[in-house]
Amino acid sequence: MIGFEYARAASVADAVRQMAESPDAKFVDLMKMDVERPAKLIDVSKLPLDQVEETAGGGLRIGALVANSDLAYHPLVERRYPVLSSALLAGASQQLRNMASVGGNLLQRTRCPYFYDLVTPCNKREPGAGCSAVDGLNRMNAILGTSESCIAVHPSDMCVALAVLEATVRVTGPRGERVIALSDFHRLPGDTPQRDTNLEGDELITSVELPARGFAANHTYLKIRDRLSYAFALVSVAVGLELEGGAIRQARFALGGVAHKPWRNAEAEAALQGRAPDEAAFAAAADLMLREARGFGHNTFKIDLARRALVRALSQAARGTPQSQSSKKIT
Repeated sequence: MIGFEYARAASVADAVRQMAESPDAKFVDLMKMDVERPAKLIDVSKLPLDQVEETAGGGLRIGALVANSDLAYHPLVERRYPVLSSALLAGASQQLRNMASVGGNLLQRTRCPYFYDLVTPCNKREPGAGCSAVDGLNRMNAILGTSESCIAVHPSDMCVALAVLEATVRVTGPRGERVIALSDFHRLPGDTPQRDTNLEGDELITSVELPARGFAANHTYLKIRDRLSYAFALVSVAVGLELEGGAIRQARFALGGVAHKPWRNAEAEAALQGRAPDEAAFAAAADLMLREARGFGHNTFKIDLARRALVRALSQAARGTPQSQSSKKIT
């Protein structure tokens, strides 16, 4: 039995105050897996952060406690940001989506079996202990942005779509409010793999904001996994395209299941600008995207899988035939 103090926050300000007074406290935890043993758990589930609102600039503000299922089926999201709705519906099960929140999804710890196996060395749990995955069973692990310290992957589907939409994350803490670009929110492992995000330990996510542009016409979220439901991605791809006059005006795409964070490559995206939306252009962009990919034995197959998935996803988006999350049959 793990002993800890429990407290319910009465407001955002109260949550921040309690965290400042208890440096060993947590808003979210890994107590079920015994990976973390916080001295205090601060319950923020009743805070008024469960609204979806339009912003003055034509975008959308999503409260940190909005449930994933509510967000996926929200009419503004379905109509204006369908790649986000699709990514949410691709994740977990309906029961889990009913319980999972936007803020909690952002703060998922990177996925690696050795992180949850307390008897094996893991730099994420104990910095300096070593990475068991590098020479171990690493089929699900990263092929991009890795370091000698860690090859874990970020497990979220939602965040891959948010990367394409160039969302921002609003947080608050003892030093006040600040806004973090989604691209800067999650970290690569480097030599500090114990830190998954750039959120400080005493800060609380209050909302996620989307810009006005949502790629409603040409988008897709393609998730390749071992089984068709309730499984983490081997590789996933979110795509948003703007087409004009038979050419690509703008392209954004991100890979999931391949790195410590959703993976974008500005050079690969820029290579599609002005090009006809055909397989040759998509293959060239995929080659740029995966140019620095490195496999570790069991997961080397993911390099070619990611390349083919990206070409397929770009083709889906260009045709305006996004991947269905109900039938799951890849078009």
